[in-house]
Amino acid sequence: MEDKVLRKLFLGFIHIHILHHAAEEPIFGSWMLEELKEHGYNISSGTLYPMLHSMEADGLLEKQERLVEGKIRKYYRTTPRGNEILKESRKKAYELFKEINE
Repeated sequence: MEDKVLRKLFLGFIHIHILHHAAEEPIFGSWMLEELKEHGYNISSGTLYPMLHSMEADGLLEKQERLVEGKIRKYYRTTPRGNEILKESRKKAYELFKEINE
């Protein structure tokens, strides 16, 4: 039961993490999986890819397809809406961080 609760909580953090990196430069799925692993988030591609598609559908990310080594790779970058959501998320995360570390 507790794992389900933590999973729900961490999915929100992962969304913010994705927005953060996609705002810096275009990202692709396998790179993002590795990046998340470095921060202790062990999610599968079966979780990440639907999340990226959902964020695209919500207008937070835009997708660009590029030919890389003979294969199509999908890159994601934040949209103006994604940047606004990231900005607001940073404020809320900072306020929460200050409060829980007092």
